[in-house]
Amino acid sequence: MSLQLAVRPYAYSLSRPLQTAAGLWQRREGWLLRLSCEVSGHVGWGEVAPMDPAHRLACERALSRWTQSADVQCSRNQLEERLPTLPAEVRFAFGAALAELDGVVQVWLPAPRSACLLPAGAAMLPMLEQLLATHPVGEPITVKWKVAAADSDLEWSLLPKLLERLPSTARLRLDANAGWDRAEAERWAGAVQDDPRLEWLEQPLAVDDLQGLQALEQRVPVALDESLLRQPQLREHWQGWQVRRPLLEGDPSHLLRQLQEGRPQLMLSTVFETGIGFRWLALMAGLQQQGPTPAAPGLAPGWTPQSLLFSSDPAQVWAAAELSR
Repeated sequence: MSLQLAVRPYAYSLSRPLQTAAGLWQRREGWLLRLSCEVSGHVGWGEVAPMDPAHRLACERALSRWTQSADVQCSRNQLEERLPTLPAEVRFAFGAALAELDGVVQVWLPAPRSACLLPAGAAMLPMLEQLLATHPVGEPITVKWKVAAADSDLEWSLLPKLLERLPSTARLRLDANAGWDRAEAERWAGAVQDDPRLEWLEQPLAVDDLQGLQALEQRVPVALDESLLRQPQLREHWQGWQVRRPLLEGDPSHLLRQLQEGRPQLMLSTVFETGIGFRWLALMAGLQQQGPTPAAPGLAPGWTPQSLLFSSDPAQVWAAAELSR
C-alpha cells in the first residue's frame, strides 16, 4: 500500500518556565506527521515530541529523509520494516498514525480531571493558594510538587506549610525527578509516610538505583518515571506505580492494549505535547480511569499557552504548526 507522508516542525514556549531537578523547561520543539491513503481517503496523525536534547537530534536525523519535501510517497511495508530501527519518539508518531489509518480507535475519550502541577521552590505556596481558592469545595484534588529542584533547606521548610494547607481529601505526589540521594529520600519519606494524603514519591532516586527504590517502596509508595525510560524492561517487572509517557515509549499499541485489559497502577503523564499527541494521552488516561486503580493523570493544566496547537482537531494543529516557528 502506498501512503503519502508529510512532516511539519513546531515550536512553542510554556506559559511559565518549569524548573525540575533535571533542569529548566521552557521551550518545546517537535514534529507533526500526517499519513494519508489516497485509496481509502483516510488520514492518520502522529507527533514526535522528544524531551532529551540528545534524543531530539536522533529524531531529527531519523526524520531527515522525509522532511526534504512537502509530501513524500512511501510504501507501508517498507515503513513498517524500518520502524524498529527508529527512536522511540518517532516510533510513537508512526505507530499512532498507522493505527488511526487502520481505525484502531473508534472513540477518542475526553481527558479526565488532571492532577495540578505545583512549581518548584517558593512559587509553590502562591500557586497552591490560587488553586485552593478556585477549586470547588468538597471536590477531591490531586497536587504534584516538583522537589529536588530548589534549595533543599527551603523545600524542607515549605513541606509543613504545604501539608497544613492541603485539604484532608487531597492527594499528594512529590516528584524529585531522580534528584535525591538515599539519605534525602529517606528524610522526606519519614515526614510523609503516615500521611494518608500521600499518593507516592515520584522517581525519588537515580534512575539506576533500583535497590534503593525497592527499599524505599517498603516505607512509602514509589512511582517510577525516568527509570522506565532508561530501563524499559521495568515496565513489566516493577510492581508499584508507573508514570507512563506514551509519546516517549514507541508504538502506542502495546500500552493501549494493556490499558484496555485493565493493567493496574499505571498513571498517564504529559510531555507537553500538542493537540495531536494529546488525543492519545487523553484516550489512554480515560481508559486508565475505567480500570481497577483510577488515578488523576498528569496533564499539567495551565502550563501551555492558549493556541490552536493544542486543539482537539488535528487539522487545526497542523495549520497552527506552520505559524509556530
